[in-house]
Amino acid sequence: MEGKKQLEQARERIIEAIAQNIDLYGLTHSAGRLYGTMFFHNKPLTLDEMKEELGMSKTSMSTTVRALSDIKQVEKVWKKGVRKDLYQIEEDWYQSFIDLFSIKWRNAITMHLTVLKKSLADLRELVEDGNTHEEIKKLAKIDIEKLEYAYDYYQWLHRLVEAFENHDIFKLVPKTSNKSTHLM
Repeated sequence: MEGKKQLEQARERIIEAIAQNIDLYGLTHSAGRLYGTMFFHNKPLTLDEMKEELGMSKTSMSTTVRALSDIKQVEKVWKKGVRKDLYQIEEDWYQSFIDLFSIKWRNAITMHLTVLKKSLADLRELVEDGNTHEEIKKLAKIDIEKLEYAYDYYQWLHRLVEAFENHDIFKLVPKTSNKSTHLM
């Protein structure tokens, strides 16, 4: 068939680029290959179809699909008359990025703010305690300033995540599109 080899080469280049960059999402090379392969299918796929396409074990394929699903890059879909689970990529890459960014950063922000609040409370207690040595109080005050700066940063980061989630980010950085599909 005329042009088939060129089509396959163009697709393989994209699949490999996605596989090389999927580590940004905390995923493996094989997850990137799966995502890239699914991108070029115009229909949802079963685990068996994915396994056949990529030559991975069903267990490995299932684990990879779950990892992609956990970060909302792949979703399970239903099709009348099909008993096996079907999966397709999330077609809105803007929303996929927002979901992934939000999931990853919300966890980090929550953890940091919790630790910062506890450490700030401990340091303030040291400063206010009459029995604390003056040198320790001085160091604690310096640490408080640093941690207050860090606290302000994580509050800003929280607002940034909200700007992504409520799509205000698109007021600052508008989506541009003249096609129905996009590349990562």
